[in-house]
Amino acid sequence: MAIGKWLVVIGLVAAMGMFATWATSPDPRYNPASFEEEPLEPGLASLDEAITLAQFADDDGRTHILLVTSWDDETATGIDLEQLGAPVTDDPFEALGGADLSVVRSGRLEGLPISTVAMTDLLPSGPGGEQHIGTGTNFPEHAEEANSTSVFQFPKFGPASPARTTVRANPDILLDYEVELCVRFDRELTSSADFDQAVKGFFLCGDFTNRNALINLADPDNLDSGHGFSDAKSGPDFFPTGPFLIIPSDWKAFISNVRMTTSVNGLPRQDARGGEMTLDFRSLVEKALGDMDQPRFLYRDGYVKLMPEASIPTSATLMSGTSEGTIFTPPTRGDIIEAIMAYLGQGGPLASEEFMDVARRTLITNELASKHYLQPGDIVEYGSSNLGDIVVRVVE
Repeated sequence: MAIGKWLVVIGLVAAMGMFATWATSPDPRYNPASFEEEPLEPGLASLDEAITLAQFADDDGRTHILLVTSWDDETATGIDLEQLGAPVTDDPFEALGGADLSVVRSGRLEGLPISTVAMTDLLPSGPGGEQHIGTGTNFPEHAEEANSTSVFQFPKFGPASPARTTVRANPDILLDYEVELCVRFDRELTSSADFDQAVKGFFLCGDFTNRNALINLADPDNLDSGHGFSDAKSGPDFFPTGPFLIIPSDWKAFISNVRMTTSVNGLPRQDARGGEMTLDFRSLVEKALGDMDQPRFLYRDGYVKLMPEASIPTSATLMSGTSEGTIFTPPTRGDIIEAIMAYLGQGGPLASEEFMDVARRTLITNELASKHYLQPGDIVEYGSSNLGDIVVRVVE
């Protein structure tokens, strides 16, 4: 009898200890990030440094290419490249190649028609394709918070959306944000030499993530497998792009200094510069072109190639990856304890579910209840030093 009483006491003490451990478990709302001391000052690159373009459609639906000379939160102002001799085209590279910028560079703008376009009327800066190349853990701090040891790539599906847009938040989905730098090209790339010769157009972009898909599908021991990423990051409104397409005279120097930020409802979440990338865009092109042969990327229960052909077409975007400060954090001590208790409550090893399935479900349930992730009504703003900004309203 005495032994039985002591066992009861020990059991109660263990239960109380486990409850205390569960109750005092920290529950971070998002990953911490470092921020520059100086506030972001959005601006426009000088013509010597880069050409800044924007696209808009007239009342007849015809696309015009604007050489941007100034902008603010509401409007972009500039000169239609057709006024400078550019051909009638919806290809910004073709328009720029046919324009005479000498009068603009010399400052002789008198007599040239000036166009002012609402930011809400600007077209996406991204190309028209629906398969792009996403990049994972290409910023050291984000790689550390994701427990990743290498840069990896995956196909991302969905059209580019404009700089003033919405993203839908399904109530059963953990919706996360990422700010990135993106690039598109004036020609198809099949080699590093093609990259060197190509005209490169850079733009700010966002990458929204369905974290449920990553929790359920990703292989944490082999992120390079790409499992979960295409499903998590693809969708009709998961790829907002900035208002401007930037063609720098020295792409590497320009991108190295570009600053990009994220805020949610006015509160800062991310802050980084392009120079922090582990692999620069040339190295990312080389990496992508070396991984085009096999349909090894899981997407919608099937396997696809990084790109349909062994090349990067003009319709595709190459993405930089994001910096630290995303919402997703690993399971807390409390999540693990709840998962263990639920697993044991179902019979432990005799249960119909594996422990990891119970743990994933527990994590998703707890995170949905906490409302840590993006909620309807939230405003996500992606800012930059020279690429314009993106404002996304989260809707149900």
